[in-house]
Amino acid sequence: EVVSTLADQGIGLTMLTGDNARTATALAQQAGIDDVRAELRPEGKAVVIGDLRSAGAVAMIGDGINDAPALATADLGVAMGATGSDAAIESADVAFTGHDLRLLPRAFAHARRGRHIMNQNIVLSLLIIASLLPLALFGVLNLAAVVLVHEVAEVIVILNGLRAARTRNVAA
Repeated sequence: EVVSTLADQGIGLTMLTGDNARTATALAQQAGIDDVRAELRPEGKAVVIGDLRSAGAVAMIGDGINDAPALATADLGVAMGATGSDAAIESADVAFTGHDLRLLPRAFAHARRGRHIMNQNIVLSLLIIASLLPLALFGVLNLAAVVLVHEVAEVIVILNGLRAARTRNVAA
């Protein structure tokens, strides 16, 4: 379910494991993962992550001490489970307290939505400043009007930013 949801979101999946190739391939087939890299040592996982980064941003999800170097190498390291190794949790950017991988697609969608809202706020703020500056310089608006418009715009930007806190329907 998670693999197909992530694939639908355009996220490629690669399984990195220290397990033998036969076991890894069988588990990956059950999960629907095509790209399997097996019999990797911790430094080997980090090398693979580095190679994958040349094609774009990479998130690494792991829970053990053997995942720590790869978690640190990835653009986004996600440690799963509060019972995971301390090294993995310390190396990761994000730590999930449970083992429910179904949270990942929602988390990625929520992060994408948050980034979209932040970009909206940046563009809106720049447009307002770019508009207010010439209006103030050429005397079209007095200082009080410029300050009022700027403050109202700040409230709009804050209210728009609060949309990121909503967790319902984050698949947008």
